[in-house]
Amino acid sequence: MKINPYLFFNGNCEAAFKFYEQCLGGKIVMMLTHGDAPTAEHVPAQWHDKIMHVCLDLGDRLLMGSDSPPEHFETPQGFYVQISVDEPAKAERIFHALAENGKVKMPISQTFWSVRFGMLVDQFGIPWMVNCEKAV
Repeated sequence: MKINPYLFFNGNCEAAFKFYEQCLGGKIVMMLTHGDAPTAEHVPAQWHDKIMHVCLDLGDRLLMGSDSPPEHFETPQGFYVQISVDEPAKAERIFHALAENGKVKMPISQTFWSVRFGMLVDQFGIPWMVNCEKAV
């Protein structure tokens, strides 16, 4: 069994996933807009460029998401997307990239359980934890 996060956005999913592709490496392997879907005729025209489904391949895991209709969107709360890496420099790089125009909740630093750990909410409102338990 694998568990993959599925994130909902308030109309900025495409920008978020292009940002994540750059920050995390990986590759967007699918990005479907509502306008490209067989159900496009049932979707308001102003919603055609919004994302129905996107998938970012990160190797052994996927990060997926979509735009949520405004009347159904809820600000993310009660979770963090956690990233584990093996190299402190990689943890630092990912943390600072994701933190761009976001809000750092806990600066990345050494803790009693890891050589690097930090928490942030990115510019799209998604909460992240970056962890490097020990240097390789």
